[in-house]
Amino acid sequence: MITANNYYNQINSIGANQLPPTLLKSHELVNKVTQEGASWETYNGNATIKRMIDLYLTKLNEYVEQKNPEQKAVSPGHKETVKHEKKQHHVKPHKEPKAKAVKQKKVDNATQVEHIEDELKFIKRFTLLNGKTKTAEQVLGFLNSVQKAIIEKRIRKTSPYAAEIKIIQEKLVQTYNAMGTSIQIHLKPETMEKMIKLVKSEKVMPSIKFIKRYVSLQGKIGVKDKAKKLFDDMQKAVKHGVLTKSDKYADKVNVMYLSLHNLLFKPKQHDALDISKHELNGLLGILNDCGCNGLEGVDDDMEEPRAITKQNKIMNSVDFARMQFDSIGFQGKWLDFIGDPSKGFTAMVFGKPKMGKSYLCIDFAGYLARHHGKVLYVAKEEKLDATLQKKLNDTNVKHPNLFVSDYLPNTLSNYDYVFIDSVNKMELQPSDLDTLKANNPGVSFIYVFQTTKEGNFRGSNHFQHDVDVVIEVPEKGQATQNGRFNQGGEMQIF
Repeated sequence: MITANNYYNQINSIGANQLPPTLLKSHELVNKVTQEGASWETYNGNATIKRMIDLYLTKLNEYVEQKNPEQKAVSPGHKETVKHEKKQHHVKPHKEPKAKAVKQKKVDNATQVEHIEDELKFIKRFTLLNGKTKTAEQVLGFLNSVQKAIIEKRIRKTSPYAAEIKIIQEKLVQTYNAMGTSIQIHLKPETMEKMIKLVKSEKVMPSIKFIKRYVSLQGKIGVKDKAKKLFDDMQKAVKHGVLTKSDKYADKVNVMYLSLHNLLFKPKQHDALDISKHELNGLLGILNDCGCNGLEGVDDDMEEPRAITKQNKIMNSVDFARMQFDSIGFQGKWLDFIGDPSKGFTAMVFGKPKMGKSYLCIDFAGYLARHHGKVLYVAKEEKLDATLQKKLNDTNVKHPNLFVSDYLPNTLSNYDYVFIDSVNKMELQPSDLDTLKANNPGVSFIYVFQTTKEGNFRGSNHFQHDVDVVIEVPEKGQATQNGRFNQGGEMQIF
């Protein structure tokens, strides 16, 4: 028998989506009153609501009994009678053979696209929160990702999904402000239904998925197992009608298929995937144009695609003048001081000891962590000691997005901004910084330098020529800035 105490266990086994419309509406009422089972306080404390839900439970039990009469609860004595009756029937009644159920093929109405928009990716990520327990840091990380996308104008007010993104942002803010260290998140059924419908409205073209997987293997040796899997998957896709001649990039897939065939069945002539430079540039161009050169659609067992380098271009000056370049979205004193740089900018900071350059950098790191992403502050010079702790506390910049370290990790892809304090202490050369940038595209670097007795930064002039922003602390508590985003900026450090 279904009661308030076992309601959600029972309804999950029945399947709420199988209920008739009248019972389904009552189920939605229970969800609303109990916050999807989180609290039955309103049910127990409000006589009217309790009476309505009890009536629904009665109707629900009647519905279950009518649908599955063999599951009706009986007394032990009744069970014995049933068993006795079963023993009396020695001859099994003739049963007509059941007709085989014809499975109806699901109709996929999703629009095939080259690239899933950021808004839909966030909506999908939001639906995956339902029923999951998340920490405060995880909720904040999601919220920061949404806000960063808005600031970088990857999500705009004119977006067809602007209303859903607003709901997501508000829900994350409310959850984070009300939670402790962790919380189980429940979304309204009607919200889930609407957003899942949006998520399923688009899917990436099969050809794009195959192109990504192919590019991740191109030119490499020792990838025959992965090439064989890709080759087999392409054959299956053609056999089952997933990949057809009408696909926009069918000709590119044919070229890839031939290259895979040569690698697998003509190994003496081909030790690695090999197509012409023209064709390879065509594949890379497709991925660049659709903005989908990440990992979406790549199998978990596949390696990351190689870094796709920017192609040389010639553009008409009129077209180039109309192009829009996204900036990070600096605000307040940092906008006045530096300007609004683009993603992946570089800066150098130098000044004599005790003038305040570390305070400036830590304050800057805190601002970036609060508003623009994850930050790593490498304190090679001061180490993780009381001095650094005091500066963090004095500037009040501690934040879940700000990390400190006394060494430079091999992998920096988890961070959006990296401070190196100092370049001289780590004995880095201009070529080392070039390598760091090349290996971490999109990461912004802020380099701190020691100075000579004369007050100049210590090291080659190449350092200054290779950065976008130059910040000097010539006097105690006073900083000046010159760079390509703002000329002649000044700031009072303390």
